[in-house]
Amino acid sequence: MKIACLGGGGLYFVRPVADFALCEEMHGSTIVLYDIDRDRAELIAKMGRRFSRTTGAGLRFRVAETLREAVDGCDFVLTSIGGAGASGAAGYYDSPVHLGDKLICARHGIQQVVGDTAGPAAMMAAFRSIPIHLEICRAVSKYSPEAVVLNHANPMAVLCRAMIKYGDVQSVIGICHGVQNGIMNVARILDVPPEELETVWIGTNHYHWITRLRHQGKDIMPRFRKRVREVKCDPSHQMCTELSDVYEHWIVYPEDDHTIEFYPYLSGLDRPDRLPFALNDNTFSKRVQGLWDGSETLEALRQKDQATDRSQMLKAYAKKLSKIQLPEEAESSITGEGTARLITDIAAGRRAVHICNVPNQGAVANLPAEAVLEVEAVTDSAGVRPIWAGEAPLALEALLRKRIAWQEIVVDAAVTGNRKLALQAMQIDEGAIPPRAADKLLRELFANNKGKLPTFEKKSGKKR
Repeated sequence: MKIACLGGGGLYFVRPVADFALCEEMHGSTIVLYDIDRDRAELIAKMGRRFSRTTGAGLRFRVAETLREAVDGCDFVLTSIGGAGASGAAGYYDSPVHLGDKLICARHGIQQVVGDTAGPAAMMAAFRSIPIHLEICRAVSKYSPEAVVLNHANPMAVLCRAMIKYGDVQSVIGICHGVQNGIMNVARILDVPPEELETVWIGTNHYHWITRLRHQGKDIMPRFRKRVREVKCDPSHQMCTELSDVYEHWIVYPEDDHTIEFYPYLSGLDRPDRLPFALNDNTFSKRVQGLWDGSETLEALRQKDQATDRSQMLKAYAKKLSKIQLPEEAESSITGEGTARLITDIAAGRRAVHICNVPNQGAVANLPAEAVLEVEAVTDSAGVRPIWAGEAPLALEALLRKRIAWQEIVVDAAVTGNRKLALQAMQIDEGAIPPRAADKLLRELFANNKGKLPTFEKKSGKKR
């Protein structure tokens, strides 16, 4: 097979590349990396060759000069692109444009811990990334029309929906590890092997509820809830644990930093160093404390990034990659994303169950068919098909319908460059502020993203 890895210089690709080397069915495949930072892609390729030698996988790694070269004749396209542009930062989350978006939002009273799934910062990430992903779709449609596109980037549901709605490709599948982490967390609390748990969950990327939990043929949700009350809650799971007790359905993704994006609990904070729950100790929160307390500025963020010594940055990246060792075995669909197994199951037309972000298509009866949900799905040679999960409980249905509407409006705004749609999305969001303030915020966000918003900038240029 030929696998194209786009954004292939990113640290994320350590996991799938290791997976490819460990999966016997992928031995002998060609892995083509493409990134606007070719030097980083070369370092990932070097690491991949080391992994391949260790396992005897015979994988052929090369770095493409162009997008066309990367996708031409490929079987699968794996993307992980944050749309932050060339930067000295380690990745999208530390890029000056993303940190700048969060700084601007904080000045308007909207605190965002992660900012990759909801809120204005996630919206701006979508505005940067969707045009890139649609360009990828056009290249795939022209040069590898049978290829399956796998996306790992955030905002996951938004990017997948954009490619499905506006990109002419055979199949788009979003892959994440949030549900797997949740199942592993439940297994740890119960002290049972995770593969023995029977779970049904409903939700969109980074927010899901377990609606059924069984073990060895028995309903163990009551036992699980009792066990949760007995054990000390992980501080980083405090919010999710408390909400799960209220809903009487367990929130799958255990980390509060992502879940809080679906709630208004950060609105109007007068002291950003006093976040609710234990979020001040969160890794993402520590990164942005300077943004919130006013000690950091947009210009300082840009200057710091521009002052990065590229040769030293590449040396540090190479050193980091050289220390990474292969895991003992490839990921399964429970222990991780299982990218290699997903690819080989589709390639072989083999029926197997995976955790994927795909259109609902009736799997959750009371949510829109086109909504991108994170579900169990069965593979075949055309991609995956979602497995029926029942209906969303009323409280979850209400929350998800609002989030799904936000996702759809953000997609349409990104494709059309319609500023009014962007403002509509901001009013739907949990971090909404009054229209005039939102308009001012949006202008500042657009200025911070200058040169990275082709659809909006093109439309603005036409008006002039």
